[in-house]
Amino acid sequence: MKTDTIAAIATAVSDSGIGIIRLSGEDAISIADRVYRSKNRIKKLSEVESHTIHYGYIYDGEEMIDEVMVAVMKAPNTYTREHTVEIDCHGGILVMNRILEVVLKNGCRLAEPGEFTKRAFLNGRIDLSKAEAVMDLIHAKNEFALKASVKQLKGAVAEKVHALRDELIYEIAFIESALDDPEHISLDGFHDRLAQKTEQISQTLKKLIDSADNGKMLKDGINTVIVGKPNAGKSSLLNALLGEDKAIVTNIAGTTRDVLEESIRLHGIGLNIIDTAGIRDTEDVVEKIGVEKAFQYAQNADLIIYVVDSSLPLDENDEKIISLIKDKKVIVLLNKTDLESVVDENLIKEYFSRAYEKMQQSELPYKNEKLTVLRISAKESTGMEVFEQTIKDMFFSGKIATNDELYITNKRHKEALEEAYESMQMVKQSLADDMPEDFYSIDLMSAYASLGKIIGEEVEDDLVEEIFSKFCMGK
Repeated sequence: MKTDTIAAIATAVSDSGIGIIRLSGEDAISIADRVYRSKNRIKKLSEVESHTIHYGYIYDGEEMIDEVMVAVMKAPNTYTREHTVEIDCHGGILVMNRILEVVLKNGCRLAEPGEFTKRAFLNGRIDLSKAEAVMDLIHAKNEFALKASVKQLKGAVAEKVHALRDELIYEIAFIESALDDPEHISLDGFHDRLAQKTEQISQTLKKLIDSADNGKMLKDGINTVIVGKPNAGKSSLLNALLGEDKAIVTNIAGTTRDVLEESIRLHGIGLNIIDTAGIRDTEDVVEKIGVEKAFQYAQNADLIIYVVDSSLPLDENDEKIISLIKDKKVIVLLNKTDLESVVDENLIKEYFSRAYEKMQQSELPYKNEKLTVLRISAKESTGMEVFEQTIKDMFFSGKIATNDELYITNKRHKEALEEAYESMQMVKQSLADDMPEDFYSIDLMSAYASLGKIIGEEVEDDLVEEIFSKFCMGK
């Protein structure tokens, strides 16, 4: 199948100004020649220079289908490292499908999802991490995800992985050489040097693993759940963030019965916002289901926005909410500041402190550093700018837009890094136990293999097929 010439529509199959049909393979240019005619019917695509564009027409037998521009790119300097032809036609659904049918009839095979990029990988033009970055780039939901994808497409992940593997293979080779030729290669002092190198590599791996949480949010957005008692202003807040009235707002408590889900961008950060039913004790069957859903969504949230009606005293429902969210990243919004307030920041922190006192000692580091209290009026749209900036600062310390730090955004990459890290911990344990050198070599090689999974050098064919099957057709 690697030698077949493939074709697919490379643009969205919808009415648009331009559509592109892409061909790739050994016979791509000769097949294009069978359906293409230049204006004067003299020019042959097989005779033109590489990376040139030509005006003409696509024919099915003697029937002209469309007026086109055809780009001819000859191997190996193409995306797939194969001969590639791109037919730029008018973007109607019917005309694109007709041209695709014609090239298929003349010798092409319909490409599988992601097959062009898979060929780029199989032909050695890109590694697996770059191939996955292509998909992330296409599906980027915000500017940070876009920047992270571009960085990985340029080889940031691959470069880091290759550097780590080079260090590992050097140590493995040294051990093997010393064991094979002890008369000429001494292991004196190697124990201490390897211990230092193991710690250094472990720290690098840990930093990459820790970046994955931010990386996930960069890529997919921050899962944000709005909680609070009925009529606290949750739906008004959602409407203020969206800039439109999506949620019903009334003076009647319990208006929101189900969850409302919306995606927005704040300072380039994606927020997947869920507005939940007001949390309170209720006998209403439908409202009770909504409250249960609110609890479920809150447990899995990256960020909790706890909306408090500052004009009313706190009660047992607030205590229940605080008990639920105490170990999460929380922004407390004291809403309705346009009215006389009876709840302030100190009172909120006092309630949270009581909840913290009931936590286990191991959970205490959460404490107040994860709690931010702000005053807003969703109705008057006051305090919203500070609130939006707080979200950015809370997750990214305001640095992501300007620094060059590498973020791991792929779950598969994180798992491979974790496997490599565990192997390095085994090396550290072997060193501490003063085990024979061949024990070090086994775990170092395991770490080396785990890192190889990221770039595709230690990966099963089935996994490669699964990864590329998620690509869109024509890419």
